[in-house]
Amino acid sequence: MSPEDGWRRLAALTPARIALGRAGAGLPTREVLRFGLAHAQARDAVHLPLGVEAVRAGIAALGFGTLTAASAAPDRTTYLRRPDFGRRLDEASTAALTQAAGEPVDLALVVADGLSARAVHEGAVPLLSALKPALTGSGWRLAPVVVATQARVALGDAVGALLRARAVAVLIGERPGLSSPDSLGVYLTFDPRPGRTDAERNCLSNVRAAGLTPDLAAFKLHWLIDQALTRRLTGVALKDESDRLLAGPAATGMIEA
Repeated sequence: MSPEDGWRRLAALTPARIALGRAGAGLPTREVLRFGLAHAQARDAVHLPLGVEAVRAGIAALGFGTLTAASAAPDRTTYLRRPDFGRRLDEASTAALTQAAGEPVDLALVVADGLSARAVHEGAVPLLSALKPALTGSGWRLAPVVVATQARVALGDAVGALLRARAVAVLIGERPGLSSPDSLGVYLTFDPRPGRTDAERNCLSNVRAAGLTPDLAAFKLHWLIDQALTRRLTGVALKDESDRLLAGPAATGMIEA
């Protein structure tokens, strides 16, 4: 096999930019153009406004109730420059969620724009659709799904606390990469309240058709929620061992005689 063939085989296995070739001392024109397109797509994903009503309609079609909320960041520019504002609810949302709260619930779900509204537009409803049967079968009490704008991950702590939830899962658009402007992240926190740290959360990343598929992400998230509610913890103390169930009895030593 020639070196060129070897590089081509490797390039076919990854979206990473390898084996791009050379034109003189630089890259081929096609690769320069591809890079420019990927960079533009990433920038667009960051600045694209969340279609709140469309997202709510998609979630409602699955049978979930919905609420809306906004962070203390009044606009996208402020949101990008002041991450701390994105971690706090604005006054109107705080009042609305306080009024909407009822009896304590097991789980609150937050769908947030984060740094890629595109990821939410394309991935939130498929993930919730895949997750719903497991939620229904578990019998957990659920709060209405909160669709949040100008939001960072920690906004879920305030939402979960106000809705009296034992745990909160935040589905949020991740920072776009140059090959993944549509990547959705999921952050699970037990006993949510302002002041929680990232070490107290579990994260599923790269949820999208070309990454962690919605079905597999839903499987893992359900496992993590179940363990969080049972063991009363999340974060570094809770390791994702859901793959053992996918691997079958042999993976856990439970081999039939």
